[in-house]
Amino acid sequence: MQMNYYEKDKLLIFKIMEEIDEFSVKELRRKADYEIERFMPREVIFDFDCVTFMDSAGIGMIIGRYKQVGIIGGVTEVANLSNSVKRIFRMSGMLKIIPEIDLKERLKDIESKENSKEVINL
Repeated sequence: MQMNYYEKDKLLIFKIMEEIDEFSVKELRRKADYEIERFMPREVIFDFDCVTFMDSAGIGMIIGRYKQVGIIGGVTEVANLSNSVKRIFRMSGMLKIIPEIDLKERLKDIESKENSKEVINL
């Protein structure tokens, strides 16, 4: 997983680089929790661009981070859902509470502000 933090916007982006299943979710959860507690972001985006498979363990991981970010007053969003992953999100009802956004547009917004960025590879 790769993480980008945009300090001025208090935006934390997690780019997930692997399949999300019961074996990988424990490590993903641990890393995401640490970075959310570390930066206390107002906005967290999970980028699924490289994810080709996700099972119900992934849904649980995302719901947990959604709650964690909500406690600190932030919002959680998802981006770049493949058809198979989007189907899981729809079936679970997740897209009703966690919106899917256009990450490219959001990043254009940030870059136009000449924002400082810290990139951390996890």
